[in-house]
Amino acid sequence: MITVRGIDVRVGARLLLSDVSFHIAPGDRIGLVGRNGAGKTTLMKVLAERLPPAAGAVTRNGTLGHLAQDPGAADPAVTVTDRILSARGLDEAVAALRAAEAAMAAAEGAAAQERAMAAYARADDLFQARGGYAAEAEAARVAAGLGLPERSLRQPVGDLSGGQRRRVELARILFSQHDTLLLDEPTNHLDADSVAWLRGYLAGWQGGLVLISHDTGLLADTVNRVFHLDPRRAVIDVHNTGWRTYLAQREADERRRTRERANAERKAASLRAQADKMRSHVATATAAKNMDRRAERMLAGTEPVRRGEKVARIRLPEPAPCGRMPLGAVSLAKSYGPHRVLTGVDLAVDRGSRLVVLGLNGAGKTTLLRILAGRERPDAGRVVAGTGLRLGYFAQEHDTLDGAKSVRENLAGAAPHLTDGEVRRVLGSFLFGGDDADKPAAVLSGGEKTRLALAGLVHSGANVLLLDEPTNNLDQASRGEVLGAVGTYPGAIVMVTHDEGAIDALRPDRVLVLPDGVEDLWSPDYLGLVGLA
Repeated sequence: MITVRGIDVRVGARLLLSDVSFHIAPGDRIGLVGRNGAGKTTLMKVLAERLPPAAGAVTRNGTLGHLAQDPGAADPAVTVTDRILSARGLDEAVAALRAAEAAMAAAEGAAAQERAMAAYARADDLFQARGGYAAEAEAARVAAGLGLPERSLRQPVGDLSGGQRRRVELARILFSQHDTLLLDEPTNHLDADSVAWLRGYLAGWQGGLVLISHDTGLLADTVNRVFHLDPRRAVIDVHNTGWRTYLAQREADERRRTRERANAERKAASLRAQADKMRSHVATATAAKNMDRRAERMLAGTEPVRRGEKVARIRLPEPAPCGRMPLGAVSLAKSYGPHRVLTGVDLAVDRGSRLVVLGLNGAGKTTLLRILAGRERPDAGRVVAGTGLRLGYFAQEHDTLDGAKSVRENLAGAAPHLTDGEVRRVLGSFLFGGDDADKPAAVLSGGEKTRLALAGLVHSGANVLLLDEPTNNLDQASRGEVLGAVGTYPGAIVMVTHDEGAIDALRPDRVLVLPDGVEDLWSPDYLGLVGLA
């Protein structure tokens, strides 16, 4: 279905993968794993024909469905149902059928009615050929499995939240009946029930599948092969096993390498010590050199112990002084078309307080943060800026970043008081070293965009942080750094998250539940809502 022969993958001047070859056959469910920035998303784009390889060739047989981390915007006027049905061209067939029905109702005279009936027959044939009513029902089942409420199916895509729009794109890909699916972080914005449904769907998938995910449960239940991207060697380690076996093998291989290297180093040290005693005598100097060479060959024949991968040293800003209540809101209301997402929301964010915003997908969580950040205007109500307020906003869609500008230019724009050297030092601590600082933000992976957006907050002096899903797209090491930074930040935080670990780090004192706008003291009883967020 997909055959890769000797490809190189680059981002700018940086070589991510070199001379890589593999084959994806029907029934292969491949977990594509590696640290943020290793090249997973870039390789996925190469497989999906969105980027050309720097060298080598990719041959594709059959059709491909690609869910990108940042799926292209659908026509906002198209309804959710039509967007999903369009994956099989069924939206056009439904439109033709409705037009033919209207023509029959309006036809006057026998000849006009006969023509209208013939047009209806042709439209019905097309509709049935593309799946008919059974396909419509299937599309509705997929949408329901991914947590899209029935009322949303008739709504224009433009009226949905960002999380709901991503669910629509995932539903469209799953409904498409493509031969191979390429899914990049498909569980982003899914609640616990939808993730469970997706696991079952993918576990039974008979076509080809390439999956990027930091959800280890999804990988464990789904994949039967693992491709690990190793950026230090610019290669892919292929493991023809499931996820749990891969983890066990990797741990066993690491222990074996450590043991073999230790033995080789011990023997090489003994040879060199013996050679040191012999090299001062003319008669044994040649033998000493040979011992040195043997020691070098012995070490060269074993792999060095792998150093731990670098982890971004993620920090949050030192908050500037502010009044007792730096941020508030009074009677906020917001609608998208006929759908009201916020109704009379009142909010008071005290200095150093920690508030978590919960609610089902589409309840208005992201909209609320965007209004508080000044990115959107409410239809009614107002945001109240207290004495000394400095806001820091992390957007889950990374729309605070300018994709056309470089990594360095984005940070310099967010912190204009820093010198170029200071900008590069901050970027280095967030793992953007060397040429990485000069590549466009548009080519970054989701995890890299998260790190860059957080880097922009470091020198902002923000005393109120608005964090919208800050752990999405992150590998486990980077996620741990973010959660550690959240846990030690002394300023106020308003957070939207579906990550229970983020709740543990935040230690909220209050909770706001949407869409009702009910504010309450935090209680562990609310944890059950976190996975539904």
